[in-house]
Amino acid sequence: MKTILRNEMKVYLKTPRLILREFTKADIDNLVDLDSDPKVTLYINGGKPTPRSYVAEQVIPRIMQYYDNLDGLGIWAAIERTSGAFMGWFHLRPNRAMNTETELGYRLKQKYWSQGIATEGSVALVKKGFEELGLNVIIAAADPANGASRRVMEKVGLIYEKEMVEPDGFVIVRYRLDRVDYFKKKDN
Repeated sequence: MKTILRNEMKVYLKTPRLILREFTKADIDNLVDLDSDPKVTLYINGGKPTPRSYVAEQVIPRIMQYYDNLDGLGIWAAIERTSGAFMGWFHLRPNRAMNTETELGYRLKQKYWSQGIATEGSVALVKKGFEELGLNVIIAAADPANGASRRVMEKVGLIYEKEMVEPDGFVIVRYRLDRVDYFKKKDN
């Protein structure tokens, strides 16, 4: 099934400072710009930029497939509510390694680091995942050296589970939050 690249922008959720909306083909340059900053991609691929052709031919169509095929899960453009500026993205999607789990993730432009934006968006997605979508478990992973992302995962309520080597050879730390534990924490 071929994915249709839509132009309308459907809002997924809002927080005090963010609008998370579906990506469109008009976001290709936003993603290229984001992934052109070596500090943004340092813990992803060692700081290499993502070629525009790859974003246009692989990334955007894959993102669009989430909207077409997954009810309530996907990758969303993060837009600053006050200015309308593209800030980066957040995702809540099936974990590629274990599809019974849902993975939380984000990538933001440097100018939005250390402002609580990653935490704000992640908290909103965890809440939506457990309270509206009925998810059973949410996981997140990061490079062990990425202390900022590890702190976000902890602030959101995810608990360190383990350090592991992925099939591609990357070492990651894995955090996890189960539905039961989410509601226990929420009720306290």
